[in-house]
Amino acid sequence: MAALSLATARVPAYGRHGSLAQGSQKCARTIPSVFQAGRRAHRAGGDRRSSQRISAQAPTDVGLPPEFKTAIDAFVTENPVVAFIKGTKEMPQCGFSNTVVQILNTTGVPYTTVNILENDMLRSGMKAYSSWPTFPQIYIGGEFFGGCDIMIEAYTKGELNEALEAALNA
Repeated sequence: MAALSLATARVPAYGRHGSLAQGSQKCARTIPSVFQAGRRAHRAGGDRRSSQRISAQAPTDVGLPPEFKTAIDAFVTENPVVAFIKGTKEMPQCGFSNTVVQILNTTGVPYTTVNILENDMLRSGMKAYSSWPTFPQIYIGGEFFGGCDIMIEAYTKGELNEALEAALNA
């Protein structure tokens, strides 16, 4: 195993008086926000007080140093299964990372984890690299597979084992 060295919120829809809006299920809408200097500047899609509309696009490789991209490309290609998590496989530091570790342990395949809490540049760089704003981030066969929810769904449907076998036999 090689060593690696080297930014939405779902909210319930509430009615005028603080109760859940009629007909809404748990989380009814997603409101992405644009932050500048740590403060919310705009809401994507507009704001009630403003007619201004802002497009909500995921960041691509904006500001990502080429050497960072090259290092990550090489790392996820060299290692068939990589999970960028909060903590380590021995001690995950969040529930989502723990879930991913438990699923991977259940499959019995060898995998590598990278603790994104140890390096701020790595954490922000991985968000830009994958265009995925949260962790954990799982790479299988050199390709971004998804986060915790996608991992759970693929595991439940039996699709995860197929992807893992393909990556290990490549």
